[in-house]
Amino acid sequence: MLKIKLRRMGAPKKPSYRIVIADSRAARGGAFLEIIGQYDPMTNPETVKVDVDKAKSWIAKGAQPTDTVNRLLKKVGAVV
Repeated sequence: MLKIKLRRMGAPKKPSYRIVIADSRAARGGAFLEIIGQYDPMTNPETVKVDVDKAKSWIAKGAQPTDTVNRLLKKVGAVV
């Protein structure tokens, strides 16, 4: 099963995340198929950049977003 999930990047104690399409069995920082956006929780307000067309396309193909990614996708209007 494909998941839309966060992949941690950045320095220790200064995380930033890429929003990626990956197999549900892959590790948080493991293999992925495609990067569809990025998320930076350290800025005020938090920064979210997502390719909405790619996100909608992957969801239509059956990819399931995690709870956190679902919240972020709702924030940018990719999911209702």
